[in-house]
Amino acid sequence: MRAARSGAQVPARWWAFACGLVLLATCMLAASAGAWMPQPLFSADLTPDPDVRLPAPTRYSFRGIHTTLMRGVEAPLRVKLEATVPAELGDVLAFYRSELGKLGWQEQHDGAVVSADHVQLAFASPLGPATLKLGRKDSNTSVHLVQKNSDTAIRANVMPEPGQAKLVFSNIGETEAVLGIDARTIKRAAGANAVSLDLAPGKYSYELNVPGRPAHRNILTVAAGDAWELTVGRDGEAWSPLQLY
Repeated sequence: MRAARSGAQVPARWWAFACGLVLLATCMLAASAGAWMPQPLFSADLTPDPDVRLPAPTRYSFRGIHTTLMRGVEAPLRVKLEATVPAELGDVLAFYRSELGKLGWQEQHDGAVVSADHVQLAFASPLGPATLKLGRKDSNTSVHLVQKNSDTAIRANVMPEPGQAKLVFSNIGETEAVLGIDARTIKRAAGANAVSLDLAPGKYSYELNVPGRPAHRNILTVAAGDAWELTVGRDGEAWSPLQLY
């Protein structure tokens, strides 16, 4: 199942969320996305908000949580937090190093980038690999924090092979759909189970064809350890790529 729920946290208790459900033959997917509303800014230290799934300061002007789930399994495949914090990048970095350390996240130094206006760090968390990206713009620091759950990915059969990425192709439409990618042609009959294929890290042009509809062409960029989904919906429309893991 693939479902979309959105929500954001604001001090005036305004909430916005949108929800949609689509059944996948593999019965394994759901995704949620965050929305936002402005929050008045107050001068305060960066303290952790106890009400969010991933560490985040209570002071922010935007915050959204995106969660990818497998139907029937409570633990998510992937959780992403995006936020805009009115604080210096160095202060936000110190906040996350402290809070993630308390949770047992181990910072990986290979490939780490720490500069005055950009940070990119990898972590080994108790659930699986994780990344933190910080960026500086105007008087704010943007936060992009992702944690993957390796056990859930294995149970959902979307765990990539070492050094590879995985692509899941689903057709829940009423006619056959054909995917062309990486010099391969993959056909899925209406209602057939999803199929997965391994891809080397890189950028791929792909084409989705459904009878009676124009060909849908796009580009998908995958990294080692990622899992993505391409889906043809019930009306034959090609959905945007969704990162599962």
